[in-house]
Amino acid sequence: MYIEDLKFSLWADFIERDYLDNEFKDLIEKGIINGATSNPSIFKNAILNSPAYKNQLASLASLSPKEKYEAVAIYDITKAADILKPLHEAGNDGYVSIEVDPYLCDDSEATIAEGKRLFKTINRKNVMIKVPATQAGYEAMTELTACSIPVNATLIFKKEQAIACAKAFKLGVAKSGTKVDTVISIFVSRVDRALDAKLSEAGIETALSGIYNSADIYAAVQDMNVKGCRVLFASTGVKDDSLPAYYYVSGLLAYNSVNTAPIGTIKAFHEHGTKEKALPIPAEIIKNHFLKIREIGIAFDEILDNQIADGLEAFKDAFKDILEAL
Repeated sequence: MYIEDLKFSLWADFIERDYLDNEFKDLIEKGIINGATSNPSIFKNAILNSPAYKNQLASLASLSPKEKYEAVAIYDITKAADILKPLHEAGNDGYVSIEVDPYLCDDSEATIAEGKRLFKTINRKNVMIKVPATQAGYEAMTELTACSIPVNATLIFKKEQAIACAKAFKLGVAKSGTKVDTVISIFVSRVDRALDAKLSEAGIETALSGIYNSADIYAAVQDMNVKGCRVLFASTGVKDDSLPAYYYVSGLLAYNSVNTAPIGTIKAFHEHGTKEKALPIPAEIIKNHFLKIREIGIAFDEILDNQIADGLEAFKDAFKDILEAL
């Protein structure tokens, strides 16, 4: 844990082969991070821009593009899992996530099959299978956790999504008969990027909607008390230069939670961030903020729905770009 008293974990939202061999190990040894996450966009940047993959890709010339991608991604995830293994064995998270093919987001059976196959192929207990929070995804989450496979539910912007994920995990854990670790990944900063220009024009305080929305979802998940399930705050890098780099980490510091962030954000938080509990935030404060947003004619639910759709498309586009390049 980064902060033991709060049961707060800090995970690196980054995977790249040279990094795994060097800085990743250093951050773990210093107790700065205790887990990692990946997604198609992260792998796209790593595979297409880093020379570290050149030799392996040359040896995979006879494979299909998706087989090449999986071989490279599985290699990196396995390496990360092995580096994190001592933390996991000590009960200190040590998880790394790999996402199923985002094009399967509306096919529960295909998602389940791919999640099981990836988990079996990697063959490491500290791997989480990342599944988008769609209707098909909820069904997959139940089945995967029923098979005692740790799951990272991703692309969550709305409370209804988070509650559906928690219910799926609760059902799956009951079927498994054992404790299964799961996380519900709430995307934070993208909400502010979608709203802040309009809020500024209307004289409403900016850079709060993402935190308040996430705090509201966090409270709902905590109230459900699903065994082994935690909220994970994702998309916590800052795009607004007027904010400190650690803004979304310090602003969402909460008991029994995880924050996954870019390396620069993690270093800024470690060196300069406030390390006092920030959640829960009083429900009345959250309610009043979103009331102001609706009063100026912003359909907040539609904004969130668009964010969900855009997030899925971004992951699909990144995946497509990887396959086309391979």
